[in-house]
Amino acid sequence: MSLAYAYPKSRFEPATLVDLNARAERERLSKSALLGFFRLAAAWRVRDDDARELLGGLSSSAFYDWKKHPERVLEVDRITRISYLLGIYKALHILYGDALADEWVHLPNTNAVFQGRTPLAYMLAGGLLAMQTVRRLLDARRGGL
Repeated sequence: MSLAYAYPKSRFEPATLVDLNARAERERLSKSALLGFFRLAAAWRVRDDDARELLGGLSSSAFYDWKKHPERVLEVDRITRISYLLGIYKALHILYGDALADEWVHLPNTNAVFQGRTPLAYMLAGGLLAMQTVRRLLDARRGGL
């Protein structure tokens, strides 16, 4: 007699992953991602120089053009950066009241990850991987991991 191993049945349905390598998906997501990013930057009161750096080092002229005309197709890296930042924004608003949630990125943080820096300074210095770390930290705090 052989034993058959199987995962137990569950009501959990995994989310369908978006293939950001597919241009059609990036076309579908880019405009709303940029609009969301610019709203987030305003809510967080991020300086334009820092916002350009969060987007991966965008030139001033391109940044202001994107702000004025968000209808474009972003690269995978930029959509991923914006996705992490919007996830951070959402997690902060779940964890804290609106005022603290939007101020949090500017407050020095004693968590070992930040080494006394502000979360914004940490993300500016560490780029995409730092954004991922902050997102995971906040998701864990709210019980999402």
